[in-house]
Amino acid sequence: MTRVVADISISLDGFVTGPDPGPETGLGTGGDALHTWAFSDDPDDRRLLAEGTARSGAVVLGRRLFDVVDGPNGWDDTTGYGAGEVGRPAFVVVTRTPPETIRLTELDWTFVTTGLRDAVAVARERAEAASAASARELDVVLMGGGATIGSALAAGLVDVLTLHLAPVVLGSGTPLFTSGAPRTLAQRSVIATSTVTHLTYDVL
Repeated sequence: MTRVVADISISLDGFVTGPDPGPETGLGTGGDALHTWAFSDDPDDRRLLAEGTARSGAVVLGRRLFDVVDGPNGWDDTTGYGAGEVGRPAFVVVTRTPPETIRLTELDWTFVTTGLRDAVAVARERAEAASAASARELDVVLMGGGATIGSALAAGLVDVLTLHLAPVVLGSGTPLFTSGAPRTLAQRSVIATSTVTHLTYDVL
């Protein structure tokens, strides 16, 4: 069964970027500390990164995050989604207007201009097709940014929430949770490593 998994790194004070994020500044001031775990040699960090990538049938991201990862200081062969892992999923971008040019042309991009719900539906179709082709259960992964995941949670589109809680206090930046109806979560797992605490919840 294809699930919709929201997966994002977050600071102790609830921010998913530092101050002043953007295409030129990536995760903002101090924000790179959120993703230390993704480059660590801790065996649990490596295992969870590999497992998450392996289960990704399609990945949804917002336009601001796309502009960061496709920007001049964005993804490359060593830092992109699934870098160092086998295969790359399809990427679905929620945007009002598709970009005129794309730097990362080797990746599979789809731009959806009719809203987040439609983008998730497109990603689900891609993930289900990838599942059938590989004979494995694959998920839709919402990788962010914070506003995209927050909106998906508020709209009831998320089945599983995975947070990578970094031991850093950023003070300001992009918050993950701002407003919306209360949500009940059921804790599935807590894995503490040398760099981060991985928290996984079912969204009820």
